[in-house]
Amino acid sequence: MKILVVGAGSIGGYFGGRLFAAGRDVTFLVREHRSEKLARDGLIIKSPAGDLTISNPPTVTASKLCEPYDLIILSCKAYDLEGAIADIEPAVGPSTRILPLLNGMRHMDMLVSRFGSDRVLGGLCMISTTLNSDGEIVHSGQMQSLTFGALDAGNEDFARQVEAQFADTGVLVVRSNLIMQEMWEKWTFIATAAGLTTLMRSTIGDIVEAGGTDIAEKMLLECSSIAGANGYKPRSEILKKFQKMFTAPDSTMTASLFRDLEAGGRIEADHLIGDLLARADPAMDTPSILPIAYVHMKTYEARKRRETK
Repeated sequence: MKILVVGAGSIGGYFGGRLFAAGRDVTFLVREHRSEKLARDGLIIKSPAGDLTISNPPTVTASKLCEPYDLIILSCKAYDLEGAIADIEPAVGPSTRILPLLNGMRHMDMLVSRFGSDRVLGGLCMISTTLNSDGEIVHSGQMQSLTFGALDAGNEDFARQVEAQFADTGVLVVRSNLIMQEMWEKWTFIATAAGLTTLMRSTIGDIVEAGGTDIAEKMLLECSSIAGANGYKPRSEILKKFQKMFTAPDSTMTASLFRDLEAGGRIEADHLIGDLLARADPAMDTPSILPIAYVHMKTYEARKRRETK
């Protein structure tokens, strides 16, 4: 199976690197400057699951992409999605399938609209990775899982082939028959985490210590209610797990969106929070805390635009 991994950042680089190390046919679609750095320094992963260095990994730039791949793993930031879709078009052939690992649901709408539901798999990953100042991928903790599944019944066999590609990579891979449900559950979790930690500018533990447990529970309820209004109410055991995590007094958890904001970078406010609010059912109780978190994020973006003029 020929696999194209879009980007060699913290997510794509990690999973693509593990696939390559296991002997799979992997090529990374990267920008020119990233291609030069990878050729010079290699793809470096630092992880509790085992460090990995791949010297001069196979790369291609968008201008030189001219042949179809069997599987395209899409793991870019949401604000780069439109450009990434344009970049991968030459790599999408009659038998190509696309596996996105973004959070939220807008990317699914865009991919299905452009390539068709029969070309798109559902997917999500659970892993904490960052790209350090040296361009190395740093994996924190033990979690490194990837869950995916077919949206179209005709892709069940292909999904099994993808599962086989991840054998011996060390990554926990789950082929799911409930992938849309699980994607909405993760969106509920990520939106709650991003809303809370960004609005309060601190960890979950600090928010709880400050007396914010009720706010955390309210934020979770608002996000899960929107999921339910779209037909994907989080399962009770999952919701209980989330509630425990968002009310843990010693938790050091923050959302990646919060960390990007603290670093002065671009954030996925519209994709993660704005789009979720847009899917709320007007007949249900109007969210009250989540919109404040969204405006907080958009205020940050407005200030960044003004400062860079």
